Amino acid sequence: MSEITLQDIIKPENLVYKKTSLMTNKALSYCPGCGHGTTHRLIMEVIEELGKENETIGVAPVGCSVLAYEFMNVDMQEAAHGRAPALATAIKRLWPGKVVFTYQGDGDLAAIGTAETIHACNRGEKIVMVFINNGIYGMTGGQMAPTTLPGMKTATSPYGRDVATMGNPLKMTELVATLPGTYYVTRQSVQTPAAVRKAKKAIKKAFQNQLDDKPGVSFIEVVSNCNSGWKMEPVQSNIWMEENMFPFYQIGDIKVDGKLVDR
Repeated sequence: MSEITLQDIIKPENLVYKKTSLMTNKALSYCPGCGHGTTHRLIMEVIEELGKENETIGVAPVGCSVLAYEFMNVDMQEAAHGRAPALATAIKRLWPGKVVFTYQGDGDLAAIGTAETIHACNRGEKIVMVFINNGIYGMTGGQMAPTTLPGMKTATSPYGRDVATMGNPLKMTELVATLPGTYYVTRQSVQTPAAVRKAKKAIKKAFQNQLDDKPGVSFIEVVSNCNSGWKMEPVQSNIWMEENMFPFYQIGDIKVDGKLVDR
């Protein structure tokens, strides 16, 4: 039996995985275990597979998402806090042939940017919106966000979110699914290999909708952990997410091809 060499392993026919060229070589600055890096990679893999790297424009506003332009090797535009959907609307209308997406966290999309989110979805802008929901303001110190769960402790709700005084968590994805301008609305996660595969399939469907000139927004929520904000180890944070976030933020498609899914 002949000895297997390194050259045998790296032959194209034996290649199992290769880093997409659309991720820069800069080391990710996200906390270890964070879902941002994985979601970045999935978006860039999809863009590369679709062959649209030279026609794509991403919009990243304020929060952890603002770092996206450091790592995504496509044209990127920074937006003011919460205003990414408005800016993406302008870009898509000025250059309808471009592939346009926003990349936003929950503190951005579901708080200061609620109006921009709702109105872009209601108008049916032909863009992709990627929404990272970790239930907290991750970049600015772990404050309570609109998506923080009832009873969940944060820097500004140290005794847990009290619904009676602080209100209920905002389910943005279910909310935008009811609007006539959304075409595809789904909620995914990236904490396991199986979840990553499903999330990539959803992301690819969203971008393909735009390429096919489907009428409306494709909206993808990715439920993620924030182990530093939650004061947990990465593995523990994923377990906590599955046990606490998923029952409230149910994973799966909510609207497909302009029609609500019976869940």
